[in-house]
Amino acid sequence: MTSSVPTDRPVATVDMWFDPVCPWAWMTSRWMVEVERGRGLTIRWHVMSLAVLNEGRDLPADYRHFLDRAWGPVRVVIAARAAYGDEVVKPLYDALGRRIHNDGRSEDLDAVIVEALGELGLPVALATAANGTEHDAALRASHADAMALVGQDVGTPVVAIDGVGFFGPVVTPAPQGEDALRLWDGLVLMTGVPGFYELKRSRIDGPVFA
Repeated sequence: MTSSVPTDRPVATVDMWFDPVCPWAWMTSRWMVEVERGRGLTIRWHVMSLAVLNEGRDLPADYRHFLDRAWGPVRVVIAARAAYGDEVVKPLYDALGRRIHNDGRSEDLDAVIVEALGELGLPVALATAANGTEHDAALRASHADAMALVGQDVGTPVVAIDGVGFFGPVVTPAPQGEDALRLWDGLVLMTGVPGFYELKRSRIDGPVFA
C-alpha cells in the first residue's frame, strides 16, 4: 500500500500512549494499526492514565465516577506487562478496547477485564490488580513519560515520532487505507518542524466505532 502524499523522512521509532477507557485514544489506536500495516512500522505501546492526569482537579460528579473506575483497566495492563513483558500490552489493549468501545461495555469493566485476560490466555488473577496499588508506581512512570513529551495541559492519546510527541491526533472515525496513510505522512512532516506546536478545532462529533 502506498500513499499519494509520500514523505522521504525516515522514521526510526514510533510510540503511542493510551488509556484503555478513553474512546479518543481507541480511535487513534485503530488508525495507528492501519498505519503500522501500511507503512511497515513497529509501534511501541505504552499506558497513560486519565485518572492520574485529573488527580486533584475539581470535576463534575459523573466524570469523577468515570475516572474512579478508569484505574482498573490501566492497572491490569501494567500488571500484565510486569509479568509478561511489553509484547502483551497491545494485544491486551485490543481485547479490552473492543469490549469497552465497540461493544459499548464501559459500565461492565470488571467482566470486561476478566474476559480480555481469558481471550489472551493470561491468568485471571491479574484482574485483582484493578483494585490495588501495587503497580501504580510503574503506571505513573509510564504516564510521566508521555507528559514529559507534551506538557501537562493535554490528555490521551499521545503519539511520538522519533521522540517528538503530540497529543492526538483526535479523529473519528479512524481513517483507513489511503486516508490513514495520508494523515500519517502529514504528522511525520509536522513533527519534523521544530517550532510546530498545535492545530486544533472544536469537536462537533463523538467517537464513531466501526
